[in-house]
Amino acid sequence: MQRKGSAHWQGNLQNGSGELSTESGALKNLPYSFSDRFENGMGTNPEELIGAAHSGCFAMALSGALAKKGFNAESLDVSATVTLEKSGDGFVIQSSKLKLRALVPGIDRKLFETIAQDAKVNCPVSKVLKAEISLEIDFHELRSPSATAH
Repeated sequence: MQRKGSAHWQGNLQNGSGELSTESGALKNLPYSFSDRFENGMGTNPEELIGAAHSGCFAMALSGALAKKGFNAESLDVSATVTLEKSGDGFVIQSSKLKLRALVPGIDRKLFETIAQDAKVNCPVSKVLKAEISLEIDFHELRSPSATAH
């Protein structure tokens, strides 16, 4: 399986601008620039897109891991804060901090956290990043008479 993304850039680094697109068309000619990346401009930037990709990948990995243990998430809300820092003459993505809010009926906190930590390490985007990856969990235990223990 291969997926494609593309970028078009015009001009120099600080005054130029570009557009990002995906093969699927989900993103098409999305503007980005130096100010979007380094000065909180209004367009997108590579780190924001990595954060969305990491969040989505982790949510899917966690959902799959829960299903293997017999649990079905009512909801998984994930965000990733990707930190870009100066390193020597360039920049490096230093970390991706995942934050998870989960509602999963019938699972206890300890088992859930074990499954979530494993999904954090094993989602494909986590594996490709050479950054520190952390996970903060906001878990709400749901108990119902029909929930079965696994």
